[in-house]
Amino acid sequence: METIIPCVLMRGGTSRGPFFLADWLPADPAERDRLLLQAMGSPHALQVDGLGGGNSLTSKVAIVSRSTRPDCDIDYLFAQVSVDRASVDTRPNCGNMLSGAAPFAIDEGLIPAADGETSVRVHNVNTGAVIEAVVQTPGGRLTYEGQARIDGVPGAAAPVRLNFLDAWGAVTGRLFPTGLRQEVVDGVAATLIDAAMPMVLLRAADFGLRGDESPAGLDANPALLARLERIRREAGARMGLGDVSDSVIPKPVLLAPGSDAAVLSLRSRYFTPHACHRAHAATGAVGVAAAFLMPGTVAHDCGGPAVRPGYRGVRIEHPSGGMDIDVRLDETSGEVRAAGLVRTARKIMKGLLYVPGRYVPARSGRLADAQAGVPELDAVAA
Repeated sequence: METIIPCVLMRGGTSRGPFFLADWLPADPAERDRLLLQAMGSPHALQVDGLGGGNSLTSKVAIVSRSTRPDCDIDYLFAQVSVDRASVDTRPNCGNMLSGAAPFAIDEGLIPAADGETSVRVHNVNTGAVIEAVVQTPGGRLTYEGQARIDGVPGAAAPVRLNFLDAWGAVTGRLFPTGLRQEVVDGVAATLIDAAMPMVLLRAADFGLRGDESPAGLDANPALLARLERIRREAGARMGLGDVSDSVIPKPVLLAPGSDAAVLSLRSRYFTPHACHRAHAATGAVGVAAAFLMPGTVAHDCGGPAVRPGYRGVRIEHPSGGMDIDVRLDETSGEVRAAGLVRTARKIMKGLLYVPGRYVPARSGRLADAQAGVPELDAVAA
């Protein structure tokens, strides 16, 4: 027997994947994860029997619901579905997919749209962090059309402003989980940081690299990948994350000075974690930019400026172009207090997803007709 559930396929930033209301999926996490593996076609290198695109950037899932927190509007749970293993990781956040959460919630009637712009407070269930998403809603109607452009995505779309309000130490409890801004891991200097995403920051030069190498070139270097994995596992243990061999956090990042001396910039090659990102994770860019502004970190060693409280703009150069991050440093401590960036999102399709096996949704309601085998799109109309 097969299960039929509503599904919305969306691009969020430089990532893509299905978006679900939590009610559409099983409440039991193990059953939910089994369904997601079926939905994405994992494990298989091409994910030919599912929605996945054979790449970690297109094997992502967003699950949205009304928030359980009184200070937030929606809950957003991100799931990284492995391409080649039967594994679903809900420990990290994904800022790119996050950019689609608020538009999806408005589309599905979870929250009303204001005239002009709608501010949505998003509780990231993975990390506990709160992010403000500002969505374009002229005349009280959501629009995906606009003139904002982001590197790594063709064309233009409506901007989605993401303001990370309390993502510092959200996973491990501390911005610098070991209490150090720089330490030695496997013979190289590293910064272990939990800023929007747990990461291990490394200097590209310490690996004999310039920092502007292509993802394909880095992925074709098995010795490099093996060493990064050793460092990542040791860093995960030091950060209190335990055995991270089956987790996608922390992420290894290779850094080098930026190419444009006229702006605060930093080159970054971000690993996901076993392959180099073709562009850059939004959460990762926020953390890298924050570290760049804080003396003592590996990132700051790559041309970081003197401490200056208030907002500073940092450009993260990545393989597909660049990403501009605004970071606010505390006037007293000099540590990061907030950061924001612009992403875009697009609704690609909405319909019914057919997956093998019988799965029980969290709640019934309008799912009843779809799961009884009625395939009309009206069954999932908002």
